[in-house]
Amino acid sequence: MSTASPAEPTVLYNEKLWPSAGTWIWPLLLAATAGVAFAPIATGWGILAGVVTLVALCVIMLLNIPRITVTTESVRVGRATIERQFIGEVTGYRGDEAFKQRGQKLHGLAFMNLRGWLDAVVKLEVVDPRDQTPYWLTSTRRPEELTRALGGLMDEYRQSDEAELTESDAGESRPDESS
Repeated sequence: MSTASPAEPTVLYNEKLWPSAGTWIWPLLLAATAGVAFAPIATGWGILAGVVTLVALCVIMLLNIPRITVTTESVRVGRATIERQFIGEVTGYRGDEAFKQRGQKLHGLAFMNLRGWLDAVVKLEVVDPRDQTPYWLTSTRRPEELTRALGGLMDEYRQSDEAELTESDAGESRPDESS
């Protein structure tokens, strides 16, 4: 007798936020510092301290790489998960506006998954009345794909749509000059 397992939700988007090449210089510098610190005791101890420090820091960095996964039922960012029904408006940002979203416009209660080596961010509005978190803000290398998977828009498209609506509303409110 077999029991049918529920169907796995379809993955619509998946991304691991790997550190950039420049980020890996920090473990190297710290390992070199550890090696130099132990070198006066003995050269072997210096080399060992440098290698152990390098391996430990690389393992720590690799274990803490967050993943963004969007399925038909939920969104997972790092260790946090939210059901899709509780996600409202989704907007992607690049450049100056992404910088403002990470700083000046950031809400203190927002859930953040920010990585310094990634410029673009995506903002997911939380519409769960039981949740005090106003939105999630996550770094991503592919904001267009992530916003598309969640049915949202990039900020520049949203702004152009709003400008077109404003222009069309202004055109409709003007009296007809031909009469």
